[in-house]
Amino acid sequence: MSVSLRDVAAAAKVSVGTVSNVLNRPEVVSASTLSRVQKTIKDLGFVPNGFARQLRSGYSRTLGLVVPDVGNPFFTEVARGVEDAARKRDYAVFLCNSDESLEKEDRYINVLMEQQVRGVLLTPADIRTDRIDALRARGICVTLLDRELEGRNQCSVSVDDVHGGQIAIEYLASLGHKRIAWVCGPEKIPQVADRGAGVAKAAKLSNVEIIKLEVQLMNATNGEGAARDLLALDALPSAVFCANDLLALGVMRELLNQGIHIPEQVAIVGYDDIQFAPSAAVPLTSISQPAYQIGVTAADLILSECESDVTHEHQQIKFQPRLIERASSSKSKAATNG
Repeated sequence: MSVSLRDVAAAAKVSVGTVSNVLNRPEVVSASTLSRVQKTIKDLGFVPNGFARQLRSGYSRTLGLVVPDVGNPFFTEVARGVEDAARKRDYAVFLCNSDESLEKEDRYINVLMEQQVRGVLLTPADIRTDRIDALRARGICVTLLDRELEGRNQCSVSVDDVHGGQIAIEYLASLGHKRIAWVCGPEKIPQVADRGAGVAKAAKLSNVEIIKLEVQLMNATNGEGAARDLLALDALPSAVFCANDLLALGVMRELLNQGIHIPEQVAIVGYDDIQFAPSAAVPLTSISQPAYQIGVTAADLILSECESDVTHEHQQIKFQPRLIERASSSKSKAATNG
């Protein structure tokens, strides 16, 4: 038999209203009463009716988190940051995986609107803004995650991906690499476009040739396929820069399987610095971005808007990526022999 609010009130010798305040406005309850009621709630195993609370307040204590690939450890770490920050404020998180599909993204956003979540943290699959407008029209707060939309008064937490792409190519050029493969996803993905812009900028400044290979999904399997395409070229590039670490690990695995020595014959640099990067067959050099901190910061921003929308000021926070050098990169043979 379930325990009701009245049961808690009777056992704690307080009114139903006091129990309600303990659950919803604990700051107005005296310390001694708060402690007694909380102990009674625990002893009786009382679980508040979230749906009823939602009906009274008009919103839930839930957030939606829509990311392009939950299989990517970068987004797993982002999600952990979001969840940790939300839990401290007594919010739950619905995690949605769009697979970089606009159709799936739209479907999940519709579901989150139906569930009347308080806010949505979104890594959009493209630069459309109509979904954000639809959420805001329903009073649902939105914070962009790992993406910034210029010209909009909108909270966002992102990384300077143009700079990330640039420092990767500048680093490889400094090692003497003149032909560098750029393995990436579709440019409709904003992060890919920004990293690609950084690649092009650095290539021009450093006078290096870029061989671009585009895959549809940025995972290890497609990284292996990209490696086979590289091996089919008349001349193998001396270095490969990948748009994320999963691609880089796939490229590495296939090259090693084909007898290519890393980094002696081909240097490899990834992006994200995921947990597996240091323990790869050849520890992976990568462009690091603070995934967990991105998640925590984004959650703090959206909860600030959810709970104080009148005084809340939108912020666009951008982290700077940094190069983490490991064994997968070294000077090119041409530079060494020269």
